[in-house]
Order: sequence, then structure tokens, then C-alpha cells
Amino acid sequence: MNRRNWGPVMLCAVLMAGFAGVWRLQQGIDVQREALHQEQDDLVLRSGPMLKAMSLEYAPLMADLYWTRVVQYYGDKNVRHDENFELLWPLLDVTTTLDPHLLVAYRFGSMFLSEGPPSGAGRPDLATALIYRGINANPEYWRFYEDLGFIYYFELKDYQKASAAFLEGSRVPGALVWMKVLAAKVLEQGDNADTSAFLWNEIYSSTSDPQMKQNAETHLQLLRVDADCKQLDMIVADYRRRTGHAAKSVHDLLAAGLLPPTAVDPLGFPYVLDADAKAQLNPASPLVKQRRIYQKPLAGAAH
Repeated sequence: MNRRNWGPVMLCAVLMAGFAGVWRLQQGIDVQREALHQEQDDLVLRSGPMLKAMSLEYAPLMADLYWTRVVQYYGDKNVRHDENFELLWPLLDVTTTLDPHLLVAYRFGSMFLSEGPPSGAGRPDLATALIYRGINANPEYWRFYEDLGFIYYFELKDYQKASAAFLEGSRVPGALVWMKVLAAKVLEQGDNADTSAFLWNEIYSSTSDPQMKQNAETHLQLLRVDADCKQLDMIVADYRRRTGHAAKSVHDLLAAGLLPPTAVDPLGFPYVLDADAKAQLNPASPLVKQRRIYQKPLAGAAH
């Protein structure tokens, strides 16, 4: 190659090296910028009072934006089956600091916090703290005491505090009369299937959130499974008394005329007997997975 051809080759090499260097430099800048933005986001995220001071009269609007971010964050975690809800409390903290009267943030935020993984953060302690904050800012809103009672009853299994929350809520003007009745029922019976069904029915009928409604419906279905299996176990015991031996399957009970053909779970799957002749969910039923998620024994106390 003669000297005349060396010029373009050298120029091309220099340009390629330059572009490569610029690309690497830009990559480094992008990484640093992303880290800086994340650091700034975290700083702003945890600075509710600062945001409120900066927002002036637009603080309620900012609260609405942050509440939207809460819902998106929670929904995205559920879609991706990500059980790390680390930013849920900071987001709710900022939201309710910006607008202490945004009722929906307290109600649904406490549900998001109190529900155990994978459907929630598994932090009933933060959920109760959020509800108490809502009560302090909105003492006339009796539904917060209802939510507080639910958390104490279902998540913390503290029936005395649950009863106290329902009773306190019953004293707020406008509260429904059943709050006082429920306070006495919870204190007297504790973890009772009828009481649990009453509470989950109230959640199902009062919420407009599809996921919360589905959650309540699943719990009601599992409560029915409990009752069905207890009834089936009584029939199995009756079969043993009549025949002198244990039933090997549900078909034995059907053949003996002790069981109707419609002995199915809420989703239409027939119940089965295990090796000990105990009634169980059909392994093909989707409720088996739900029972595992909520760690709910078939013949034990309601979750």
C-alpha cells in the first residue's frame, strides 16, 4: 500500500477509536446519571414534609399523583410476583403527609401493607400505624376503626384489640350498629368461622378494588371448604360405625347413600379422602394453591 492510501486508513482508525471512546464515556455518564436520579428520587420519596412545603396549595394534587404511584407500584409487584415491597411504606408516608384527608390512601394502603406475601408486604405493624394516622387526621371517619379491627383480627390475631377497635368505631357518629355487635362477638368467640365469614363478607361488599374483592371471595371459599370437610369427616365417622371399617374413597360414601353427588368445593371439584380417610380438597382444584398461599388448614382455624 502506497503512502497516498495510508491517509484514509489512518483517519478511519482514529474515528473508530474516537467513537468507541465516546461510547464508553457516555455509558459511564448514563450509569452515574441513573444512580444520581435514583438517589434524588429516594431523597424526595422520603421527604413528605419538604414536598408539602414546596407544593403549597398544590399539595393535594401531589398526593393524588403519589397515590397513583402507590397503586402502580403495588400492581406491578403483584404482576411480576415480586415480594419486595420496600418502597410501599415510604410512598404511603409521603402520600398521606401531602394530603392527610385522602381517605382511600389509608384504607387501601393498609390492606396492601397488612396482606402477607405474595399479595402484600406482610407488615401489619405499619398498616396499623397508617390507620392510626388516618384516625388522628380524620376522627369523624368511623370506617378506619373497621379497618383497624380487620387487621387486628385477621393478621395479628389480637381479638381483644380487634374488639376494642370495633367498639371505639361504634361510638363515632354515623357508624353502623353492627360494629358494637361485632365487638362483643369477637371478644367472646375470638377466631370463629362465623365471625370470619361475617368480616370477609363485609370486606367483599364494601370494597371497589377488584383484587381486594377477589381476596375476600377466596377467603370465603376457603371458609366454606373448612365447613364442608368437617361435615364430610362426620359422614366418614358415621360410615365407620355402620360398616365397621373406614371408607377408602368418597365413592364408598356415595354407594352407601350417605353423600349426595354434589359434594364439590366452591369451584366445582369433588372432595377426596386422604390415606387416613380425612376429607381433603381435590388436588386438581385451584383452591389447593390458595390454601397454600394463605397457609390455611382445612380443618383448623380460619385465616
